[in-house]
Amino acid sequence: MNHEAIEAQARKVIEKLRPYINRDGGDIKFVKLEDGIVYVQMLGACVGCAAIDTTLKDGVETILLEEVPGIIGVEQI
Repeated sequence: MNHEAIEAQARKVIEKLRPYINRDGGDIKFVKLEDGIVYVQMLGACVGCAAIDTTLKDGVETILLEEVPGIIGVEQI
């Protein structure tokens, strides 16, 4: 799978997750895909939230790793 296809799939998964994050007053924005790592920006209530690492690693990263071949991790910018 090429870079553009991986990025498109990653964006699609993030858009699918946004309503769940929005429900708690936060938001997530795709920033870039580089070397298999998806970089995102957490917004709203996510900023300064104690559960942000759990949301990123146990939620967003787990789902991206399962659904998008070629993704190796998620990092917050």
